Amino acid sequence: QWQLVESGGGLVQPGGSLRLSCVASGFNLSYYAIGWFRQAPGKEREGVSCISSRSGNTDYVDSVKGRFTISRDNARNTVYLQMNSLKPEDTANYYCAATAYCSGYVQSVYDYWGQGTQVTVSS
Repeated sequence: QWQLVESGGGLVQPGGSLRLSCVASGFNLSYYAIGWFRQAPGKEREGVSCISSRSGNTDYVDSVKGRFTISRDNARNTVYLQMNSLKPEDTANYYCAATAYCSGYVQSVYDYWGQGTQVTVSS
């Protein structure tokens, strides 16, 4: 129960695209806002995007605006992160996490975390 599982990571060339999935089990994802975070080698974990539970409002950090799109499919208990125009600096382990509301990217307010999926952008 209370499990989030990310998938969809892999190796992609600069300018390419990936779609990450975050699937919840043991709880109803529709009641939660979902944030995406990433952690690059030697770097702190940082917020990427968040989608609210009821309104579906979305938020993106400046570095991914216009390139990434977060969405949810409540029937599938899944949140997606569509990643386009990928850059080498997007290389990181990507995590999804569940919280009550999208209110910034303070990690301590997120109740559940996945194990991460690796995204590598390289030629």
